[in-house]
Amino acid sequence: MTGFAAARGALAGSTWAWETKSVNGRGLDIRVRVPAGYDSFEEIARQDVSKRFKRGSFQLNLSLESAQSGLRYRINEPLLNSLLARCGDLVTRGLAAPPSLDGLLTIIGVLEPEQVTDTLADDEGLRAGIAGSLTEALNGLEEARRQEGKALSGILSGILDTIAIGAAAARQSAEAQPTEIAAKLRQKLDELLSGSGIEPARLAQEAAIIAMKADVREELDRLDAHIIEARKLLIGPSGQGRRFDFLAQEFNREANTLCSKSASSELTRIGLDLKAAIDQLREQSQNVE
Repeated sequence: MTGFAAARGALAGSTWAWETKSVNGRGLDIRVRVPAGYDSFEEIARQDVSKRFKRGSFQLNLSLESAQSGLRYRINEPLLNSLLARCGDLVTRGLAAPPSLDGLLTIIGVLEPEQVTDTLADDEGLRAGIAGSLTEALNGLEEARRQEGKALSGILSGILDTIAIGAAAARQSAEAQPTEIAAKLRQKLDELLSGSGIEPARLAQEAAIIAMKADVREELDRLDAHIIEARKLLIGPSGQGRRFDFLAQEFNREANTLCSKSASSELTRIGLDLKAAIDQLREQSQNVE
């Protein structure tokens, strides 16, 4: 199932944000991106996702802006003192005007860049806040997926209703197959053996053999059983996606056999309609966790 959620926080001038999203997947794929110095949250996030979800492709991203990190400047005091001493000598001798601070600071080397490390990386309060936001974001993602699951349950239930109606129509159509088979067999034999005659008992025996080969009651019974099992999965606990995948395959197997055994255009049409509904079920089952 798909879903998106985010959570933000702030502490001591630092701000952070977790963004989490998920899309459909046959297995459980987790990708986490965190800033340098916060690598421990990658494993924390992976473990939390694994505990909550069974399958899907998940992406989690932590962004962080700290007031104590970034580029700063410091004054090179030895160089500045040396320049002041030299300027003072020149001023005393009347060779130069007193220097301004702005002018001194423009001299190369007086101001030096200084990369400040993020001292908050070790701050327990900050880390606790980030961990709390991760929990909040995953709670939101779980709720988003739960809401989608409710909508998906209604869609799957509707598809199962369509399959059940098709299975009932197929059963009704299949009940007329022996009579239709006998009629078709009698017509063909009359065409082939016109004038020679054939024993009614022999005709009935051949029709019975063909009817047995075209008997689809077993396939229809299994379809009914699969429908019952699928409905149980809809109201059961989460994590039924793989079982739904398997059931969709079994549904398709029975529909294929039904079509191959069909001895009438009506039953073939019903079987094809069943296959169309089962394809929808298979596609939607990919969204089930």
